[in-house]
Amino acid sequence: MRFFVVCPGGLEVPLANELATIAARPDSKALGTWVIEPTPTSPTGGVGLAAPLAGAMALNLHSRIASRVLLELAQAPYRQEEDLYKLASGLAWEEWFDSNQTLRVDVTAHRSPLKSLNFATLKIKDAIVDRLRDVTGDRPSIDTAFPDVRVQAHLTATHVTIYLDTSSEALFKRGWRDEKGDAPLKENLAAGILSITGWKPSQTLFDPMCGSGTFLIEAAQMALAIPPGAIRAGMYGDDVKPSRLAYRPLVTSAHGFGFQRLKPFNTPAEQKRWSALKEASLAEVLEKRKQFPDAQSLGISGGDINERLVAMFKGNWQRAQLPGLPVTRQIDALASKPPGNTQGGVMLLNPPYGERLVIKGGRGQDRESGRESDYDQEEPEDRFAHNLETGRQSAKRSNRESLKRLQAEEEQDPKFVEFLRQFGQHLKDAFGGWNVFVLTADMALPGQLRIKESKRTPLFNGPLECRLFKFEMHAKRDFVNDSSETKAS
Repeated sequence: MRFFVVCPGGLEVPLANELATIAARPDSKALGTWVIEPTPTSPTGGVGLAAPLAGAMALNLHSRIASRVLLELAQAPYRQEEDLYKLASGLAWEEWFDSNQTLRVDVTAHRSPLKSLNFATLKIKDAIVDRLRDVTGDRPSIDTAFPDVRVQAHLTATHVTIYLDTSSEALFKRGWRDEKGDAPLKENLAAGILSITGWKPSQTLFDPMCGSGTFLIEAAQMALAIPPGAIRAGMYGDDVKPSRLAYRPLVTSAHGFGFQRLKPFNTPAEQKRWSALKEASLAEVLEKRKQFPDAQSLGISGGDINERLVAMFKGNWQRAQLPGLPVTRQIDALASKPPGNTQGGVMLLNPPYGERLVIKGGRGQDRESGRESDYDQEEPEDRFAHNLETGRQSAKRSNRESLKRLQAEEEQDPKFVEFLRQFGQHLKDAFGGWNVFVLTADMALPGQLRIKESKRTPLFNGPLECRLFKFEMHAKRDFVNDSSETKAS
């Protein structure tokens, strides 16, 4: 079977490395042969691979960076909408799902000659329901919100590819995020960024503006070998309960994954493989718990000036099945110090704009609209096509366009500008020997911090183009010792 694993734009290389790691697992090898396609050299929004059917189960359970796992059913040339209908109607949909299940169809395109994607979507939908009606005597209902089955088609200038979505709900929805803070970061993007930083378990990791804890929770689960799909896979028995502050329903084992509602995955043989994957993963988790018995042993910590966000972080940490309570406290980032007086480590942060940085304990809503950020907006169904387009456009942009647009829309808060200057100086004074990574949409951030970046990586947080800046904080020289050595010589 051929799969296309979708990811946020800019994370294709980390995803390809992760897929190779998943394929090399003993329980994955037991499923059959895996062949991962060459790593893309330009933004494609995903990576292709060939794997056994059960590979979809391993990918959905273990991939931290993937947004969706799409199973390719057919690919063919086309010239008009009727060609789409013919291809879709010729597929044996009755072998994948029943007519009493609900359906959603999405079509995306890159340089397609067709005038209306809505009409193309309608033709493919009609083909599927007509096929099921002819074979079973009944037709499925359409449900665009919570469908049992998702079908996706992608159009290039000459070819159409039809996929089944084996994930259903986007994979960044792990099931532990009951509450969100400012500058919400999708979990799979956070995992990909951790991969880019080169951070490894047992290495010190610190986030001085941790918000609701996305970076730190993802890192802790990586250290403890907790698969990102654990909650959705029902590995913990009873699902975690949402708090009274829940802003949306948790994704639970009741939602599971899309493949669980497809016939080929419900045979006794595939169910046995699914159980084996979960059992192998649980055994790893139990073994890692011996190495990291409590939160302190992980070497992962954070802080935030907003006490409400610190409380959110603690709740998310517990729902993520992590030990005890996280090492965190309410503190101004300008007063933060290296945890345990460590001489080096990785600092990773996604600084928000506005009130959260300057109002202690404030709610941190958007100043203009009074609403919170759009973490829960649905991931674009066509992440790979979206990134094909934006990837090409981004190369033509000025690296300061984002800042200019921000300044045109709303003058920057002088307090925030001054905060950045002070924070840059604080990094120089207190975090010598550290590698600092900052994710931001502000391309001019290094100048505001007054620190020269050593690397910048283009990324996409949803449709928003961002940069991950790396700053190498050099340890201050001991001038007293230097002077003594000079005199002695």
